[in-house]
Amino acid sequence: MRTFAALGLVAGLFAVPALAQAQAFVQAETGLDSLSAAGDSEEGVYYGVSAGYDMPLSGGMFVGIQGTVADSSTKSCAAAGAERLCLRTGRDLAAVVRLGTQMGDRSQLYVLGGYTNARLRLTYTDGVNSADVGENADGFRLGAGAQYDLSGNLFAKVEYRYSNYEADFSRHNAVVALGAKF
Repeated sequence: MRTFAALGLVAGLFAVPALAQAQAFVQAETGLDSLSAAGDSEEGVYYGVSAGYDMPLSGGMFVGIQGTVADSSTKSCAAAGAERLCLRTGRDLAAVVRLGTQMGDRSQLYVLGGYTNARLRLTYTDGVNSADVGENADGFRLGAGAQYDLSGNLFAKVEYRYSNYEADFSRHNAVVALGAKF
């Protein structure tokens, strides 16, 4: 038991400097959202916020976690006479892990991967009656990005994200973000 306690204490001592250098961040983001389903695709404006936490590793590398809450204006509608059927994207939640490296004093390159959950809404109206159904879809997200520090606490980011969901749909996001570290 003392051996485990001693090992835990030593591991904790090594972790303290890394935690002291860890960096929390929050960012506002926007960009292009391209949704593909059943061979068709529609584009819209993506917007959201992300928050995360990066910890330095050796050799200029870092690992971090990031959570995102977003939405999009992407929708597709079909009409015949008074009938109208629309499919819209709803909120998109994601939790990813980031792994990257420092490129000089102010830049970082990274890749990301994790879980995403999107909401789709299907609405129908015939001019008199209407129906609205929402479904959640689970999936995975992969991406890559670059971050540039504008000052000690402010940064700008560009990022590409690919998300693949159940129910045979996927999305591509081209994202720009402005954020703050604290």
